[in-house]
Amino acid sequence: MTLEDRWLLPEGIEEILPPAASRLERLRRRLVDLYASWGYELVVTPLIEFLESLLTGTGNDLELQTFKLTDQASGRMMGVRADMTPQVARIDAHVLKREGPVRLCYMGTVLRTRGDGFGGSRSPYQAGVELYGHRGHESDLEALTLLLETLAVANIDNVHLDLGHVAIFRELVRQAGLGQDQEKRLFEALQRKALPEIRELLTAWKLPARYADLLARLAELNGGLEVLAEAEALLAGAGAEIGEALETLRRLVAALRRYRPELPIHIDLAELRGYHYHTGVLFSAYVPGQGQAVAQGGRYDEIGQVFGRARPATGFSTDLAILLALGSVAESASTGIYAPTLGDDPALERRVADLRGQGERLVRALPGAVETPALLGCDRILMYRDNDWLVVPAAEPPVEHGRTR
Repeated sequence: MTLEDRWLLPEGIEEILPPAASRLERLRRRLVDLYASWGYELVVTPLIEFLESLLTGTGNDLELQTFKLTDQASGRMMGVRADMTPQVARIDAHVLKREGPVRLCYMGTVLRTRGDGFGGSRSPYQAGVELYGHRGHESDLEALTLLLETLAVANIDNVHLDLGHVAIFRELVRQAGLGQDQEKRLFEALQRKALPEIRELLTAWKLPARYADLLARLAELNGGLEVLAEAEALLAGAGAEIGEALETLRRLVAALRRYRPELPIHIDLAELRGYHYHTGVLFSAYVPGQGQAVAQGGRYDEIGQVFGRARPATGFSTDLAILLALGSVAESASTGIYAPTLGDDPALERRVADLRGQGERLVRALPGAVETPALLGCDRILMYRDNDWLVVPAAEPPVEHGRTR
């Protein structure tokens, strides 16, 4: 590695510089306040923990995304968090152990071995909420509504919402008697909307005509809200679980229509992202010009079972860096007070402490440094005048050695 190369960052690893870092922090604070106003408590998860804890429940699909290393203290394998959802589930089930609904939120950087759908970054700044302990569509609606509020705080417009439900495909597979390998191949074909391949597979497996037709038609059940009526007619008599799934989707759509009548909603019953751990409704938010979802979530019941306490759960996650890039979080005005360097004047130090205590941004001068109030983002100066330390506009003469002249 040459001297020029040693400063390069690995592919997919980014740093956030001023002033974008300040905007990111303001967005983070606003979201923490938003989630708190809905009753969500902030948790801070460890950057690294034992691998078997990270790769349980929702974490099974994350094994290839997780950096692994050996703990020198215990000899056990550890992993760097690639997703905070399994960690928050562990906290709810094994640490808090509360009865009834629990609302938690989280924010922090995760690390992944490869870039994902959030712009190819391997170090997303993940934020999300999880609601544990309630199975009804009302908690799904709360998570969904809070997702939309999150995008609104980031000033992201033209949001399109995709809705699906994994129970429909899962129940049809069970009723058709498909084996694990068959289920996997059909699942992969459905994700590509590969209709000829789907029909070839179903024909080769010699399934009963009804199930072959329903599974084949599933890939075509996507579009506007009329898809729900079409699905209800097609899947009539397909069982209570499928009926409940369609009813959940219909209730969510009706509630969203009251809450956000202008929101474009797309139904896709073959969208099975996170199929191996989601158990119910799925939702993703998209914006024009962005190929990947900017926020996504869904229901994943029994998440705490591997930690000794099965809990229904729903929630969503997003990447704050992506929200920052797509939204319009304003930069703060460049204001501040340029003050003399630290000296031996107690009155000056009391005035500096008082101004900072009032929330003012105050920058101390450094003797011999090439600087001006403007370069330091200061629009005012603290100067000695009329036997007192006064704040005056920066057009006044610059500070020099503890006094002004």
